Amino acid sequence: MARKIYLGADHAGFVLKEKVKRWLIEKKIAFEDLGNLVYDKEDDYPDFAEKVAKRVMQDGSKGILFCGSAEGIAIAANKVKGVRAVAVWDKKIAQLSREDNDANILCLAGGGMLKPIPGLSLGKAKEIIFVWLKTQFSGEARHKRRIEKIKKIEKNN
Repeated sequence: MARKIYLGADHAGFVLKEKVKRWLIEKKIAFEDLGNLVYDKEDDYPDFAEKVAKRVMQDGSKGILFCGSAEGIAIAANKVKGVRAVAVWDKKIAQLSREDNDANILCLAGGGMLKPIPGLSLGKAKEIIFVWLKTQFSGEARHKRRIEKIKKIEKNN
């Protein structure tokens, strides 16, 4: 598992993030919450995506981000060079995102309180996080080749 997990969430992912934090404490998994630290319906997910993504790249660690759909925060995090953030809704995709893509940021849907978007239950989020954290990159040549191509795209754009 990663040395320290960096967490971040906007208002739509805030409640799920807070529940996950309690679970991480129970499991003795080290984390740092980079915000938002209070519920603020006017906050913006790109702010937290950038904070977490930069720390993940500085430390070579992993991150978990939460927003309403998981999609927006993944898009924002992926703007930081080297980040491979994935929006995940089930355990199998969590596993594949690590084995095949060496994803370093997991994005989960909190659903939020302002929109009728169904988010993940705490139980499902815990299952996904557990699988994602314990799964290692396969290191297979074809996956390494593809990640190198992603890096080349980053370099050229």
